Amino acid sequence: MKSVLILCFAALGLSACSEGEPRLMNFKASTTTPDEFAILPTKPLQEPESYSALPAPTPGGSNVTDPTPLKDAVAVLGGKPSLLDDTGIRRGESGLVSYATRKGVSGNIRQVLAAEDLQFRTDNNGRLLERLFNVNTYFSAYELQELDQHRELERLRLLGVWTPSAPPEITK
Repeated sequence: MKSVLILCFAALGLSACSEGEPRLMNFKASTTTPDEFAILPTKPLQEPESYSALPAPTPGGSNVTDPTPLKDAVAVLGGKPSLLDDTGIRRGESGLVSYATRKGVSGNIRQVLAAEDLQFRTDNNGRLLERLFNVNTYFSAYELQELDQHRELERLRLLGVWTPSAPPEITK
């Protein structure tokens, strides 16, 4: 009996020490049926007018046969689908971008934030039984960073800032 109990505790301890990246949101599919949204219809293959006009393949980039539902909808409605392409800063955004970058821009901000987020998720990965039973710990981990919308609304109104109405406060 004693050896079985020790074996159970050893298995419990080893299962809680996962080496992977910490996941605070633990969602599982409730059924084993196929996901109908995972299958995307592609556009039909067509021979190009000129093979030299084909774009160079880029890993992770788009393909000529990839579905583009937004562009297709704009074209059907008589608009210009090319306006949906991300070509950098738009005409009306230059003032906002210059104000946001007035104190400089860090070139590796994405890598820094990814490392800081990984460290935060590692530090707030939940307790032993929460990890063992895949309990969702996302909301408790980020609770200190949560904005109290009603307190912020009151603060802005006291400053004289016009604010739209907010949903009623839910009492617990």
